Amino acid sequence: MEKTLYTITIFSENTVGLLGQITIIFTRRGINIETLSVSPSALKGIHKFTVTILTTLDVVEKVVQQIDKRVDILKAYFNTDEGLVSQEIALYKVATDKLLEMGSIELLIRQHQIHILEMNSTFVVFEKTGHYEETQQLFEELSETVGVLQFIRSGRIAITRSKVETLTDLLDNIQAKYGQAE
Repeated sequence: MEKTLYTITIFSENTVGLLGQITIIFTRRGINIETLSVSPSALKGIHKFTVTILTTLDVVEKVVQQIDKRVDILKAYFNTDEGLVSQEIALYKVATDKLLEMGSIELLIRQHQIHILEMNSTFVVFEKTGHYEETQQLFEELSETVGVLQFIRSGRIAITRSKVETLTDLLDNIQAKYGQAE
């Protein structure tokens, strides 16, 4: 079976220890988490976990069902890249003297749409947002030309292409159901 990169979105309240409970589900199944990001969502009091895994459709469906059964989880979903708008952020630290040996860095900045976060006599820190391939390409180019002193890339952050958070529809349905019962 062909493996695909899936993005799993998990909504929950901000509960201590929940991240460990979620990661154990992947560990028990022998699934490597490619990226992981956690932050508050657009819905007050609800946090959003964004996890990417490389697996088959059958496996991701089972994992999401298992996550969804947890009491502390409001809802879990999965998407492929087509259903999402996503980005990563990467930081690169390079030696100032090596960078200046290149001559003008304007072309580098324009080609890769990077920002300079800090520049001093010792080092320069660049910030690049984009997809994995874009941040990796800049890393490889800088490694070959000037050397990279430090490098870090965030996990994927993603939102669905739908108008509102997927959880909003679920919460509206629950509210309508309880509103009718009264």
